[in-house]
Amino acid sequence: MKYKIIIVDDEPITRLDMKEMLEGNGYHVVGEGKNGEEAIEKAHLLKPDLMIMDVKMPRVDGIKAASIIKGFSDCAIILLTAYSHQDLVEEAKKANVNAYLVKPIKERELLPAVEITLNQREQFLLLQNKIGHLEQKMAERKTIEKAKGLLMKRRNCSEEQAYHLMQKASMKRQMPLAKIAEKIIQQTSS
Repeated sequence: MKYKIIIVDDEPITRLDMKEMLEGNGYHVVGEGKNGEEAIEKAHLLKPDLMIMDVKMPRVDGIKAASIIKGFSDCAIILLTAYSHQDLVEEAKKANVNAYLVKPIKERELLPAVEITLNQREQFLLLQNKIGHLEQKMAERKTIEKAKGLLMKRRNCSEEQAYHLMQKASMKRQMPLAKIAEKIIQQTSS
């Protein structure tokens, strides 16, 4: 898979060096920026997988831009800085930055950070997908339980009998059990 990467740094030579390192190793740099405002715009427009961004930039700094970008994007972010102060690290953590590299950037440091960050992003997206699936299953289960309770009350039957009635209706109509449950709830509330 070709990951889309954006490089944001107010120093053109730094952007050029990183772009050459990344493209020389098979990565796809889809855009560049020179300040935090451009980073935010390009994140909206290009929907990158990864943004590599300097901390100290004019207008909007990298930490503020990262915080804004993380609010609307699942883009991973690596921050670059000439300083390794603990205060900056704490701010980067609060902005949900994925990694932090100290300048000058060397290929032997950048490439592993990019690989690990992109892998973490993939794992995060998979987990997010699983959580969404589980939440849907739980909601369906609640609907089925509610419909079962309504059937038990309406038909004066046991839980097992109500469930069996719903299963039969599901097979007969070739509809998922959750859809049958929704119909039962709709019929009861109207």
